[in-house]
Amino acid sequence: MKFSFNMEDASQVFVGAFALAVPISFSEEAWRLGETLPFPNIMMLFVLSLLFLTIFTYQSVFQKNVKSRLFVFIFRIVIAYLMTALVVGLVLLCLDKLPLLDDPVTSIKRIIVITMPASMGAIIVDSFDKE
Repeated sequence: MKFSFNMEDASQVFVGAFALAVPISFSEEAWRLGETLPFPNIMMLFVLSLLFLTIFTYQSVFQKNVKSRLFVFIFRIVIAYLMTALVVGLVLLCLDKLPLLDDPVTSIKRIIVITMPASMGAIIVDSFDKE
């Protein structure tokens, strides 16, 4: 397992995130969920995203060996989520469904709703070349 996060890793995360973010971002249901879900439910989605990313990364990417690489393990989860959220935000912006200035709360909620499944695509693609 590499101790670094390089451009190849970043591109894999971006491609995996994009693969799931695009079809979900075109869904009116996802837009409406971002508008209507209460804050506690949004937070549950956020926590579930991180939980599933953590479990998959622990089991598959790091193969249960994180003791000596705890910082790298946590960094990989955080960076995968943040990069996925960036991809989701850019896709929503392109679709004119990210009202950042008019309604920032809805924008953030939409990003969290769509980032949940897209982040799994990102980490799965990132895991393809584990060493």
